[in-house]
Amino acid sequence: MQAKFRAARAASIATLALAGLLASAQAMAQVDVSDAWVRGTVPAQTASGAFMTLHAHQDAKLVGVSSPVGTAELHEMKMENNVMRMRQIPSLDLPKMQDVQLKPGGYHVMLMGLKQQLKAGDTVPITLKFEQNGKVVEQQVSAQVRDMTASAQGGGHGDHKH
Repeated sequence: MQAKFRAARAASIATLALAGLLASAQAMAQVDVSDAWVRGTVPAQTASGAFMTLHAHQDAKLVGVSSPVGTAELHEMKMENNVMRMRQIPSLDLPKMQDVQLKPGGYHVMLMGLKQQLKAGDTVPITLKFEQNGKVVEQQVSAQVRDMTASAQGGGHGDHKH
């Protein structure tokens, strides 16, 4: 009888532990990242842009970016007094169940101080930091390097300096 009690108690503890793990996984920022890519560079070029689509399952915020290829910052390009301006932004809101595009001419990840040329076909690791429900979660992304002329609708970043 005592063996059955111990087995039932162990099963209950295991069930509670699994429920706790599932609950904590649900608390993690769930953000789908698709079509992540980086514009290729020419030799000695020190900056480029990274682009992707973000889709949050719950309200979240992109609060940080990093990459081993150089310094990474979250930037926004927008028209001000008929002049296209680019500036660093501290975070980007990701509304629940809406696609937020990081694209040329808009929000993007600025990669600066590049340590090497980014060649079409290579991949660039990027770490995204999301905040959701007061917790910050990191997510690794592997962005494909595309040809320098890819989606040039917003113009190139070239050797942009701040």
